[in-house]
Amino acid sequence: MNFFRSLFLCGLLYAPFVAANPALTAVEDFVRGELTARHSGKVSVAVGPLDARLRLPECAQYQAYLPNHLDAGRLVGNASIGLRCLAPARWNIFVPVKIAIETDYLAAANALPAGRALQATDLVLRVGDLGSLPANVLTRPEQAIGKTLRVALAPGQPLRQEALTMPIVIRSGQSVLLVFRGAGFTASNEGRALNQASEGQVAQARTASGTVVSGIAQADGTILVNTSP
Repeated sequence: MNFFRSLFLCGLLYAPFVAANPALTAVEDFVRGELTARHSGKVSVAVGPLDARLRLPECAQYQAYLPNHLDAGRLVGNASIGLRCLAPARWNIFVPVKIAIETDYLAAANALPAGRALQATDLVLRVGDLGSLPANVLTRPEQAIGKTLRVALAPGQPLRQEALTMPIVIRSGQSVLLVFRGAGFTASNEGRALNQASEGQVAQARTASGTVVSGIAQADGTILVNTSP
């Protein structure tokens, strides 16, 4: 009895090695490589199982790939990864994977009203599965501090990029410096702003001669006018 029991236990220990599937290993290695290049958090990948009805010829060279509809930047949760056999036979299948990525994210430390300029004390850093978090969730305090909330947040609510506005750097009616930049030259002129703008937004200004120009608002309150064709 002891002999058979020992044999059974040895079989259990050896089973994972016997059951290792090179096709699934190729998919897992590919997915881990894609995720490691994009995320610093802890990554968990569960691959398969394959459809039991598949009868695939033996393969010596696998190639895993992302299907066209799948964005590598949002490779999380449940997905299907393409797998080709390149030799000696040629076939193509899709393998199910389940991905969990443990990541830091920003959340509201308390109830925050719309219009509030965020401070460090307004934010708390939490850990969660990226697949269960909203798209474009922020992960570092410097991404939010000093910016203004568009909407109110409840305590613990994840902070998304879309919930923030950049600080106003140009206000309508103020005097602004216009910086004209083109191929091989840079020039400047004074103007008066015709609209308010945050960094990166389009701003218009009128020069002393009455000409209206458009450019991109800069963090220092200047307007960069690109004159290149």
